[in-house]
Amino acid sequence: MSQQVSPPPTPNCLPTLVTNERQFSWQVASSLFVSFRYAWAGIVYSFQTQRNFRIHVSVCALAIALSIFLQLPSVEIAVIGITSGLVLALELLNTAIESLVDLTVKQTYHELAKIAKDCAAGAVLVSALVAVLVAGILLLPPLVVLIASAF
Repeated sequence: MSQQVSPPPTPNCLPTLVTNERQFSWQVASSLFVSFRYAWAGIVYSFQTQRNFRIHVSVCALAIALSIFLQLPSVEIAVIGITSGLVLALELLNTAIESLVDLTVKQTYHELAKIAKDCAAGAVLVSALVAVLVAGILLLPPLVVLIASAF
């Protein structure tokens, strides 16, 4: 008795369920404004629920404010802004990955879930260390001059 095996789906022969779901995917965000509202909701969620995101936002604001106060050149302020923005973006991605992993494994432990979460957190750590290095290189010399001139 041989069993018939159907071939795997090809782009021309996608299962109906996938095609129907994709057909209405454009309706998720009916306008550009709605898309921005969803993005803002993600930022607000991270700010309200993630301690590290709040810390990164505070340090970012402090670094930019200090660079403006010290009258750094625009390019240096932009570099601090870009590195700080990268930290915030990676923190948002870390939150998304952690949520997705938690949804997938529920309340169980899985070594691959741990690896995914640890790697995402590691990416945030690397970017934060680079941002601290960049801010230190750009902010410390004029800050030392300012403090030395006060005495």
